[in-house]
Amino acid sequence: MPATRRRVTVIGSYIVALVMDMDRLPIEGETVIGRDFHTTFGGKGSNAAVAAARLGAETVFFGKVGRDSFAADFITMLDREGVHREKVLYSANLPTGVGIILFNSIGTNLIAIDPGANTQLSPADLEEHIETIRESSVIVSPLEIPLATALAGARLAKQHGVKAILNPAPACDFRTTDLSSVFALTPNETEARTCLGLPAADPAPDEDLAAALLALGPEHVMLTRGAQGVLWASKNGLRKIPALRVNPIDTVGAGDAFNAGLAVGLSENESVPHSIALGITAASLSTEKRETLASYPFRSEVNQRLSETLRSL
Repeated sequence: MPATRRRVTVIGSYIVALVMDMDRLPIEGETVIGRDFHTTFGGKGSNAAVAAARLGAETVFFGKVGRDSFAADFITMLDREGVHREKVLYSANLPTGVGIILFNSIGTNLIAIDPGANTQLSPADLEEHIETIRESSVIVSPLEIPLATALAGARLAKQHGVKAILNPAPACDFRTTDLSSVFALTPNETEARTCLGLPAADPAPDEDLAAALLALGPEHVMLTRGAQGVLWASKNGLRKIPALRVNPIDTVGAGDAFNAGLAVGLSENESVPHSIALGITAASLSTEKRETLASYPFRSEVNQRLSETLRSL
């Protein structure tokens, strides 16, 4: 690990998850009895920020929340995880984003999300706090914030020599979108199809998807493929980097861990393949524990397995 740390800024979302288990999910108009209600910290931006901080980066969370108890709990969590929270902005009229998740006994679920204050994070907010982007090495933007804001972040980053990672989750159609300011686009296989205006079941090979996304302008495309690892596309061609061998029990949030690891590697001036390997190792290890934040490994854990991934390059 380099002796000096560089800054990763996550321009993204926080969504508190309200979770309840039950024997079966309700049908329309029905009330059922649940159990084990609990709240968890969520949102792809929050996840990536915590994962990056645990990997050793000086990490900033840049997002918007409501003035409520959910936001207060979030600030406490950021402090505990060592994430800079000076750029947590507050909405004047919307609450903190909330997701309500109902799980049944066979593992299926119902999910409803109100993104709340996340929808108000604007390009103007980024302009007002341009020093945060300018002083970063890498920014990471998932799409639980407005697309226009994420793209503005990428443009501002490129203007100041900062690398921008755009994680299109949830995905949208990018066919008429200028992605030339994006250093790395990081969809999974389903998101890649959505970005290209294709149905989820489209049979196009991953290689074709990656090449088509690259043609939209980003410098790199890293197509995340779960247990198959990452398909990396750049002007130098296509390259497959396999996942680490692990015993997965919960893959939720693994994509956020990958983006965090990729960002941390790039912030340390590592090569692109080395940074991908760091992301893959962090993501793979995260699948061995349940929940999101609880699953994210610390740098010492990643370093113990990183050489295995690097050997596959």
